[in-house]
Amino acid sequence: MRLKTYLNIHERASDKAYARIIMAHNEIENNKAELKSGSYGGITEEEMIMVLDGNEIELKIWKYIAKLIEKNE
Repeated sequence: MRLKTYLNIHERASDKAYARIIMAHNEIENNKAELKSGSYGGITEEEMIMVLDGNEIELKIWKYIAKLIEKNE
């Protein structure tokens, strides 16, 4: 039972990490499109660039986490 639980948690962690990678990638693409069009709401261009940078860092973090999860198989 414990092995099954571990595998289930490991699989869920992997799925969650990859879902977050996809979400971060989509956010980055949206940020880039908003910067290109100049339509980024009530924030400045500089702030939008900071948002993009933060999302790119977030993507790197989730890729690292996914890599660690996969190595732990």
